[in-house]
Amino acid sequence: MQGTTPTLLADGFLFLEAPKWRDGQLWVSDVFDHKVHSLTGDGKRSRSLEIPNRPSGLNFLSDGTLVIVSAKDRKLLRYDGSSLCEHADLSAHTDWWLNDFAVDAHDRIYVGDFGYDFVANAPPRATKLHRVDPDGSVTVVASEVDFPNGSVVINGGRTLVVAETWKARICAFDIAQDGALTNRRLFADLAGRQPDGICADEEGAIWAGIYNTGEFVRVLDGGVITDSIKFDGSSISCTLGGETGKRLFMTAFLGTEADMAAGNRKSSVFYVDL
Repeated sequence: MQGTTPTLLADGFLFLEAPKWRDGQLWVSDVFDHKVHSLTGDGKRSRSLEIPNRPSGLNFLSDGTLVIVSAKDRKLLRYDGSSLCEHADLSAHTDWWLNDFAVDAHDRIYVGDFGYDFVANAPPRATKLHRVDPDGSVTVVASEVDFPNGSVVINGGRTLVVAETWKARICAFDIAQDGALTNRRLFADLAGRQPDGICADEEGAIWAGIYNTGEFVRVLDGGVITDSIKFDGSSISCTLGGETGKRLFMTAFLGTEADMAAGNRKSSVFYVDL
């Protein structure tokens, strides 16, 4: 798909993360604006939720409930279409901000955290993945994961795939029937490309936003990159949706680090039809 020109869906945001499509709406976190927005298929904002402690990862439970990472207080919130409430509190289990997560077919949530004081520019350290079960219990399911970021469940619920941003790689785990993670392995070495948000297509290939190169790449298990879409800025996260399920929605920041620090609204959603 080299040379493909993405279409602008919506702009005027601060920093968009974790897009997810459900029931004709695109939900997305505007991290620095402390809001979660739903957008219609033509890009109009239909609903906005205030998340004071900084939203991050988003995903849906099987009944359509939206789960939102509240990063700074290290909680998962849920939104049932009318009200927000706490889904799980991980503040006793993690020392640093929560980041992104994936949900399996049993509504078990696999969530990562920063692992170190990112804001203070402390040296990066490996961290853990936690599983939050439907009853609210929290279990450590993996350790020594380096800045776990975008995550997705593939292979009919049998595999969890996780982007490790600073290590420029994507790892994978087998998901046991009881939700345990085993057989950790390398899914893709991205050779310096730092993956942020990810999603999977129907063939099990991973689309990843590459923050440091401005690309969205499609990568196979083993590391072969089959497609690339380039932006002049930072590529952040992506999801598949739309009426056919084959529209790739991508969030990008089309500016510099100085623009970001200044609060310039240069984050946008684009799409291509695959």
